[in-house]
Parts: sequence; structure tokens; C-alpha cells
Amino acid sequence: MDDIAASLASLTDDTEVLIALYDHDDRLRYANRAFRSTFHLDDGETPLWPDLMRRNQALGRGTVISVPDFEAWVVSAQSRRGKVPFRAFETDVVGGRWLWMTETVDRNGWMLCIANDITHLRADERTLRQDRDFALKASQTDELTGISNRRYMMSKLEEMVQRQATVGAGRGCICILDIDFFKGINDLYGHQTGDDILLDFARRVHPVVRRHDCFGRIGGEEFMLIFPETTLPEGRKIVDRVLDKVRTARPLPSAPQFFYTCSAGIAVLEPGDTARSLYSRADAALYEAKHAGRDRIAASLR
Repeated sequence: MDDIAASLASLTDDTEVLIALYDHDDRLRYANRAFRSTFHLDDGETPLWPDLMRRNQALGRGTVISVPDFEAWVVSAQSRRGKVPFRAFETDVVGGRWLWMTETVDRNGWMLCIANDITHLRADERTLRQDRDFALKASQTDELTGISNRRYMMSKLEEMVQRQATVGAGRGCICILDIDFFKGINDLYGHQTGDDILLDFARRVHPVVRRHDCFGRIGGEEFMLIFPETTLPEGRKIVDRVLDKVRTARPLPSAPQFFYTCSAGIAVLEPGDTARSLYSRADAALYEAKHAGRDRIAASLR
């Protein structure tokens, strides 16, 4: 076994294929020579994925990201990154190279990334596939916040429920969050400020969720969190962190005393649940949290 491990380590470092391994916190744990060279990593560096992207973007290297708001792109990318067991996509890097990237995620949230250079393929073929990828992303993304949209979140909710129904086991919970007194914010400060608050909320919540969790906007000022393989106490602990991050935010430079809060309703997946019944219990718990005074979590228990 030692010989096999040594040979594998040598070959992965010598190959031109890019290979990297990220842990459940999205921290780089291993990268071969090709990957480190392409993304400008020194030996021994183990940055978080968003920090690596920010550094390369600031220095004009690594992945080509041509967007007006880079932080919005990071949030949008993280809303899709590691949410399915396998996905493949194309990307280009500074210098003109074009890569075919695959991401494979295990049940613990570790991700294996493998990329091949496909620069030799015809440009029109690459453009056609890139247009397809952009269309798929748009169909799953909330236009304002850049996080997952209602269609995507409902599909992931169905997946979690169906997994329990077909496997006969599994656990999970969902949480519906609603920004408190949002209509009053719009009326007092205007709808543009209301949009700014929605963006602020998305950017504050997203770093709290784990790789295998899903976070999206399901309409207006309502958002949803999906926690697969998670108990109710574990889910409540994450949502508590969300509420704390939101209530301490001061997002308006022109109104430094302004703050806002949110309420949350959480429900655990039970045997025999449908997506509709689970969603309804979380929604009822949200109503209970609102009725009890807002800025709190209520849980639905059978």
C-alpha cells in the first residue's frame, strides 16, 4: 500500500491534469503542481476557496471573472458550489487557457476538483457550451441577490424528501426566514434601499451555511434554508447564528443607526412527509415566530 500511495502521489503531481481537494469548509487541503501553477498557489498554502478567488481577482490572474460586482459573483458561485454530488462546467483562466472542470462531492462535504485543458477545441463549440451553462445558471438563480431561486430551492426540497422516501432513512430540516417589517423599510427608505437590504441579508447569511446546505430566495423578503442530514437542534444552532449576524448589521452608511431583524420557522423532516407538508409546517412556525414578537426562531413539532 505504501508503494501504491507513493506512486499515486508522484503521478498526480506530474500530470498536466489539475487536481485539488477541498474540505467541508471549502478550504483547500491538497493541490497538485498543475493546479497550484494555474491558480498561483505556493507549496503549503491552504486558503479558503473564496479567499483564493478574491486574491487572484485583485491581482488579475487565475479564473477570468468579468462581472461588475465581484462579491455578488462569489455569493452566487457559492450558492451552487458543492450542492450536488457531481457537476461539470467550463471556465477560462488568464492567459487564454480553457478548462473543463468537474466537482465530485462526498456525503461529508469534501470536494474533489479535476480540470482538463480543452483550449484546443474549436472556439465556437466552447461558446455554445458556455451559453448553455449560462442559461442553466440563470434558470436557477435569483436575479437580484445572486443566490438560488425558488425553482431551485423547491427542487432541492423535493430531493431531500424523496431521498427519505426511497432509502427509508435520512434526516433533515428546513427553515423559512422573513425579514421583519420589510414593507416599512420600503415605505420609509424607498424600494432601492429595500433591494439593498435583501442583498445585505443574502451576503450575511450565505457564509454561515455549510457546503451541503442550500440557501435561496423564495419570494419577496422570504428566504429558505435546507439542511440535509441535520437534526432540529443542529439546524436551530445555525439559524441562531443567522439571526445574530443579521441583528448586529448596520448596512446603511447614510443611516448608521438603522438595523433590521428577521424571523424564522424551522421544521424537521418526518417519515411520510411530502415537500408540501414539510414546507407548510415551517411556514406555520414562521407565523408563530412573527406572532410572538419577531426576531426569533419557532419550531414546528409533531
